[in-house]
This record gives sequence, structure tokens and C-alpha cells, in this order.
Amino acid sequence: MKRIFSLVVILLIICGLIWVSCQKKVEEKVVKIGAILPLTGDAAKYGESAKEGIELAIEEINAEGGVKGHKIEIIYEDSQGLPTTGVSAFQKLITSNRVPAVIGGLFSSVTLAIAPIANREHVVVLSPTSSAPAITKAGDYIFRNCASDIFEGKIMAEAARKTLGLSKVAIIYINNDYGVGIKDVFKKEFTALGGKILAEEAFDQGATDFRTQITKVKQANPEAVYIIGYRELGSLLKQAKELGLNVQFLSTVMFEDPEILKIAGDAAEGVIYSARAYNPKSKEPIVKKFVEKYEMKYHKEPDIFAALSYDAVLILAKAMEIGGFTADGIKEAIYGIRDFQGVAGVTSFDENGDVVKPAVLKIVRNSKFMKYSGR
Repeated sequence: MKRIFSLVVILLIICGLIWVSCQKKVEEKVVKIGAILPLTGDAAKYGESAKEGIELAIEEINAEGGVKGHKIEIIYEDSQGLPTTGVSAFQKLITSNRVPAVIGGLFSSVTLAIAPIANREHVVVLSPTSSAPAITKAGDYIFRNCASDIFEGKIMAEAARKTLGLSKVAIIYINNDYGVGIKDVFKKEFTALGGKILAEEAFDQGATDFRTQITKVKQANPEAVYIIGYRELGSLLKQAKELGLNVQFLSTVMFEDPEILKIAGDAAEGVIYSARAYNPKSKEPIVKKFVEKYEMKYHKEPDIFAALSYDAVLILAKAMEIGGFTADGIKEAIYGIRDFQGVAGVTSFDENGDVVKPAVLKIVRNSKFMKYSGR
């Protein structure tokens, strides 16, 4: 009887050891990465699109066996689009979850706020949409797969002077790293080409009343107004029309948001803006496949936030395939990525973790975003 009891105990111990061993193997086959997105607050729309793009990419990668046999798991934290909240979110990801890499933030101010911590703690940060020039020198562990404002600001400054023949422009911009960065680049390039900036008026993120800024700009009598912001631009345009500011409006890639058109109504007609090369109507197989899968899953067309966030996941997966699952391995692998074909264009990283991607001009015609082909 004792022998039987002893055998049962031994068998239970062996089963327990096997179970623990299996559990460890399961754990070893999952790699966790973080994502800091604005999931609530005024910028939640952008976070929603980015999350959907990330989820679609994760599903595809894991369905094909993951990365080196490891399934990818995303841990989301909400930044609300605010630097201080973003820092708290980042701290949680690296202390509680110990992730080697983080996708985000979406806004330059958030990315710049978490950059010092990422560099100190050796955690890779890959932002899909942060474009402030300051990110170029933000540190060895900071990357982005969208172009810097230096590129976009230069494109619009050249278009304003050479294509549109404008010589006197005013600027109304959001007062954060993104807004200030692109405003400064545009101003530098536009004045270098012989143009004049007649007024510069700032507004806070999430603002709803722009009448003071509009009135001051109107008094300056510009030929055009360069508006830089997020969804606030819809109300800005509507109020500009109400106050009789009837000039050419110029804007940035952030303008291509259907909600802006919905808010602004016919006040958005004729706005010219710089846009990413991403085209959801493209017939390229990689883009077409992405759009079809996205529309099937979410019942809407993917915007630039979804596309760039989708690409960010694939870039991290490629980096892990090459360099393994440590932050340093991922970092070195990203620096070596050249001509990565994503849905939002071809991506190569330079020594600063920056990319250069082509941009195009677009215009609002009959409440639709269309490629600009001249007046």
C-alpha cells in the first residue's frame, strides 16, 4: 500500500514538473511589446485607428506562426494625447510589463516626453506618426516611420511660393511640439524663398474658440493662412468663414480626417494640404490586400494612422526576426532596415532613426480629399 502511495506521489510530482515546464515553454513563446496611444480624450479617434492597424498586423503575424515561433502580444496604455499621461503610461510598460519595445506615441509631444526615459532604460520607441524635427536628435532608441516636419514644412513652403505664387502668409498653429516644429520649418523655408509671414497665432490642443486668432490674422491681410493642428481645424475653418476670412487655406497631413470635413462643412472647400504617399485606393497588391482586410474587419477605409501603425508592427517584427527580442538587438536591427515595403510606402532608417518618404499635395473638392493638379 505504501509503495502504491509512493508511486502516486511520484507520478503527481512528475506531472507537476511537466506542467510547470509546459507553462514555461508557453511563456517563452510569447513576446510582449507596448503601445502608447490616445485611447480616450480629444485625440481618441487617432488612437482608435492606430490600434485597429496594430491589431490587424498582429493577427496576420501570429496566424503565420509569429516571430521565430513567438506570438506577439500587445499591451496598450492610454496617453490621452498628453505628455504627462504618456510618461506615466510608459513607466508602467517598462516597469510592470518589462517590454523591450513600444509603439508610440502618436503625437510628437508624447514621444519627446518619453524619449529620455527610453534612452536611459534602453527601451526601443517606434512612433508611427510623430513628426517634430526635435525627434531626430531624441536619442539612440527613438525611431519613427513617418517623415519629419522638416520635409513636410519644406514641401508646403515650396508649393506656396512656387506653385501657388503666394508671397504673404499667416500661420495659425497648435501650441505643442508638432505645431511649433512644423510652423518654424515652414517659416524658415518660406522666407528663404522671398515670402513674408505676416502673423503667427497659437492655440491650445483641444481648443474650440479661435475667434481671437482669426481676427488678428484677418487684420494682417494675408493672401493665405497655413493652419496646423488636429481635429480642431474643422471648427477653426468654420469660424473663419463666419468672420469673413476668405483666403486660401493651407494645411498639413493631419488635415486628411473625415471628421474635419464634417465639422467644417463647405468652409473646408479648396483647402490645399501636404499628404503622405499612402493611397487607400492604390492598386498595389500590398496596399490592396491591407485595405480589403481592414474594411472586412472594421467596415471602414483605413486612414494614415491605421496604415503607419500597421507598418510599425511589421517593422518591429522584422527587427526581432533579425536581432532577437532584446531592446538592443531590436534597436540595431532597425538601424539596418533598408527599403522595407509597407502599405504606407518604402521605409529605410538613417543614422538618426528617421525616414524620408515622398509627399504629395491634395485639395478638398466637393467635400472630398483629392490629389491637387493645379488651379
